[in-house]
Amino acid sequence: MSIGHRKTKRTYNEPGHAHYLTYSCFDRLPLLSAARTCEWVLESIGTARSRHEMDVYAYVIMPEHVHLLVRSRRAEYRLDRFLADLKRPVSWKAKQFLARQGRRDWLRRLTIEEGGRKVFRFWLPGGGYDENAWSVRTVRAMAEYIHFNPVRRGLVKKPTDWPWSSARFWAGMPGVLLPMDPIPT
Repeated sequence: MSIGHRKTKRTYNEPGHAHYLTYSCFDRLPLLSAARTCEWVLESIGTARSRHEMDVYAYVIMPEHVHLLVRSRRAEYRLDRFLADLKRPVSWKAKQFLARQGRRDWLRRLTIEEGGRKVFRFWLPGGGYDENAWSVRTVRAMAEYIHFNPVRRGLVKKPTDWPWSSARFWAGMPGVLLPMDPIPT
C-alpha cells in the first residue's frame, strides 16, 4: 500500500492564533462515508476540545478527510497532541468495528508493515495540513472555505445541506451535531 509523498509540515503553536487543520484517511480512502464513522469523528473533536481547552470555530467531515478550525485557550499548547487525540479514538473504534464485523479484507487493507511490525492505519501518518490565522477576518474566511467544501465537490447544493459540517450552526438552523465556539470580534 502506498502512503504517498507528504510535504514537511511546520506547526507554529502561537498563543492567540487559530489553526486551519486538514487530516486525511489512509491512502485517501473514503473511510468517512458512513454516519457511524462521522459520529466517531465528532465525538473525538468534542473530547479533544475539552481536554486541550480548544475553541472550535468550524469543521467539515468529507468522505476522505476532515477540515477543522480551532484556537487554543491556553498560552502554551501542543497541536500534535491535540491531533493525536482527534485521530487515535477514531482509528481504534474503526479497527474494533472491522474486527467485530469480521471484515478481514478491510483490516488487511488498512494494515501496513512499519519498522518490522504490523500497524493499523485509518489516517495518513503525520500531522496533515496546518495553517495559522491571527486575524478575525482570516478566521471567518477560512470557516466559509471549510463550509463550502462539500458544495465545491458537488455533494450538495449549499453548505447547510451537508450534515457533517458546522454550517448549520452558523446559519442558526436546527440539527446542529456539534455546537461551535464564538469567533472573537
